[in-house]
Amino acid sequence: MTGGGAMKQIIKTIRLLFESFAFAFKSVMVNRLRTVLSLLGITIGIFAIISVFTIFDSLEINIRESLSQAGENVIYIQKWPWAPEDGQEYEWWQYWNRPVTKYREYQAIKEQSQLSEVVSFHAFSSQTLKYKKNSADNVVVWGTTPEFEQALDHEVEKGRFFTQFEFQATRNLVVIGYNIADRLFENDDPIGKQIKIRGHKTIVIGVFKREGNSMFGSMDDYVVVPMQFMRKITDIRRENANPQILARAKPNISNEELMEELRSILRSQRKLKPRADDNFALNRTSMLSGAIDKIFKILNMAGFFIGIFSIIVGGFGIANIMFVSVKERTNIIGIQKALGAKRHFILLQFLFESVLLAVTGGVFGLLIVFAGAAVMSSVIESFKVFLTAGNITLGLGISASIGIVSGFAPAWSAARMDPVEAINTAF
Repeated sequence: MTGGGAMKQIIKTIRLLFESFAFAFKSVMVNRLRTVLSLLGITIGIFAIISVFTIFDSLEINIRESLSQAGENVIYIQKWPWAPEDGQEYEWWQYWNRPVTKYREYQAIKEQSQLSEVVSFHAFSSQTLKYKKNSADNVVVWGTTPEFEQALDHEVEKGRFFTQFEFQATRNLVVIGYNIADRLFENDDPIGKQIKIRGHKTIVIGVFKREGNSMFGSMDDYVVVPMQFMRKITDIRRENANPQILARAKPNISNEELMEELRSILRSQRKLKPRADDNFALNRTSMLSGAIDKIFKILNMAGFFIGIFSIIVGGFGIANIMFVSVKERTNIIGIQKALGAKRHFILLQFLFESVLLAVTGGVFGLLIVFAGAAVMSSVIESFKVFLTAGNITLGLGISASIGIVSGFAPAWSAARMDPVEAINTAF
C-alpha cells in the first residue's frame, strides 16, 4: 500500500470512529431517562469499589507517613517487638517476663558501640500540667538524654532547646508542644513562664514547631524534659515508663550491621548464655512496613471482591438497556445496512454507546468519592483521605471494560442483523 493509500485508510478509519461515536452520543442524549437509569448501576459500583480502595490507600499513606517520622535508619531497643519475624508468630507470653531497657545499658552502648552515630535514652509518663487556672490532663512527658535533637527531627520554633549543661544539672526545665502551649497559655507567651508537673515548678524554655496531627501522635501534644528531671516525676525503671534506647547507624553502615553490634553489647550486659534467646527487641520501621504490606494486600483483595459484585450488577443493567436499544432501533439498523453500512460500523456504534454510558457512570462515581474524601479530610484532621491518580485511572478503566463487555453481545447481535428483515420488522 502506497503512502497516499495508507493516509486515506487512516482518514477513513477516523471518520468511521467519529460517526460511530456521534450516533452513540445522539442516542444517549435522546433517551435521557434510560441513560440516567443505566448510569446508576455503574455509578454505585464504581463508588463502592473505588471508595474502598481510597480508604485503604489513604490509611496506608497515613500510616507510612507517620512511620517515616520514626526514622528508617534508627534502631529502637525495647522490651516488646513491634511485629513478629517473618514466618513466626507473635509469642507475647515469652516477651511478658522480659526486663525493661535500662539506663545503664544506654551508657554501655554509648561507650562501646563503634557503628552508632547517635545513641539516646527515652522514658515517658502521663501527667497533668498546670499554669495558673489552666490545666492540661494526660499529657505525655518525654524524658530524654542530650542526644534527642540528633536522634529525632523535631524543630523548636520559640525559645530554645536544652544545653548540654542543663541535661546534666538538676534544674527543672521543659520544652512544650504547640497544642500544649495553646491550651495552657492561650495568647500569652509561654517562654520563661512556670508550669507545674506533678507538683514541681518547671520553667518553659521552648515551644516545638507545629507538626500537625499524626496517627501515632505528634510533638504538638508532648512535652520534653531532661532525664534528670524525669527521674523526679516517675520511676524510669518501670514498664509503664516505656524506657527505650534509640541508636542510629553511621553513614554507610546498614541497620543489620548495627543490630548485630547492639545485640552483642546487650547480651553481654544481660549476661545471656550463648544458646539463650534474646530477651530484648531490636525494632525498626521496616518490621512494620512488611507487616503493613501483607495486611493491605489482603484488604485490597477483599475490597476488590466486595466492589466487583456491584460492578457486575451495573454491567448487567447496561447490557439489558443495550438489548432494548438494539430492539428499538432495528428499523434504523436495517436502513443503515441497506445504505452500505458495514458490520463493524454497527458494532462500533453500539459499543461506543455502551462504553459512553459506563464511563459516564464511572465519572459520577469518582466525583462522589472525591467529595466524600474532601469531607472526611476536613472533619478528621489526623486522617487525610486521598483519591489517587491510580484509583482514578482504575475507576475509569473498570468502567470502560464493563462497557465493552456489557455492550459486546447486543452490539454483535445488531451487527449480524439481516437488513431486509430488520427494515420489515415492525416496532
